[in-house]
Amino acid sequence: MRLYKGFKMDVIIFFGVILFLLLALFLFLVLTEYKPADREPVQIYAFKEDLPAVQAGQTVTLYTWNIGYAGLGKESDFFMDGGNMVDPPSQQIIEKNMDGIREFVRSQEADIWLLQEVDKNSARTNGMDQYIKVHSIVNGAAAFAYNYKAPFVPYPIPPLDRVESGIATFSNLLLDKNMERISLPCPFAWPIRVAQIKRCLLVTRTPVEGTDKELVTVNLHLEAYDDGEGKAAQTKVLMDFLQEEYNKGNYVIAGGDFNQTFPGALDQYPIQDTKKWTPGTLTQSSLPEGWQFAYDTSAPTCRLLDKPYKNNCQLYVIDGFILSPNVKLEAVETQDLNFECSDHNPVRLEVTLIP
Repeated sequence: MRLYKGFKMDVIIFFGVILFLLLALFLFLVLTEYKPADREPVQIYAFKEDLPAVQAGQTVTLYTWNIGYAGLGKESDFFMDGGNMVDPPSQQIIEKNMDGIREFVRSQEADIWLLQEVDKNSARTNGMDQYIKVHSIVNGAAAFAYNYKAPFVPYPIPPLDRVESGIATFSNLLLDKNMERISLPCPFAWPIRVAQIKRCLLVTRTPVEGTDKELVTVNLHLEAYDDGEGKAAQTKVLMDFLQEEYNKGNYVIAGGDFNQTFPGALDQYPIQDTKKWTPGTLTQSSLPEGWQFAYDTSAPTCRLLDKPYKNNCQLYVIDGFILSPNVKLEAVETQDLNFECSDHNPVRLEVTLIP
């Protein structure tokens, strides 16, 4: 009987310790939750006053690219898409992908780069500061906004651990110091949201020479793994902001990973399996009169991460731009890199600011 009582007490103590540790972890996550303001200023990295302003009538070239924290190249799958991997396959592959990303950026001529899923100090990329690594190539002005910041993400198994990641804008044009991070609605309820992504818009401004107007550039990465309501709510906030800036007389360009497919893109890349991740759908009617989407369906911009890259992967067109009526579309082209370094391909945009 004493042996039984001793065993029972050991079991109670064991489960008591487990419960205590779980409660301590939960309290730690609650106390350290990233809670950005609705709107907050963003600092410019390496502010440079000698960069050129933009002029009405000038042609401007931009790129958008979700670089997948250099961990989602051709070798990778991802557990949220039906794959098995939580972290990238190896540090060597992260370094290889980052070298490829930097080399592509180095080889292109662009005024503005909009990058998403840029790690600064995440466990999954061994603390690599990808923001600084890309800036060393662009060598202009740069801005960064967190959209995922958690000292420990407890899921899945093994856990994601520490994540510090966000969206980054790099510019070879003069940036106004008045830049903002604008929070987007988070579709996840408490307590799930404690260690979840907190999406945002990164707004940068370039003065238009000889006028009181600005070229307003909005970098975005909208919700991916929700039931669709989150993407819709975030898109509405985005469109309201864009219209507000256009009403001021500004030129407005929004670009990034919409996690929504553009009109007609499903005809080119139909959904193969509706049980797997499916993007939302953007429609022309969601834009105010005179506004337009800028995207290219000649090559996919994204692949599903249910397996390492193969020719039969599910493909999407979910990366592109929105242009205000005073911005003329000259060209838009997806640069097909065969998903070597990321699960997304970069998209190049060329526009003219209508005088």
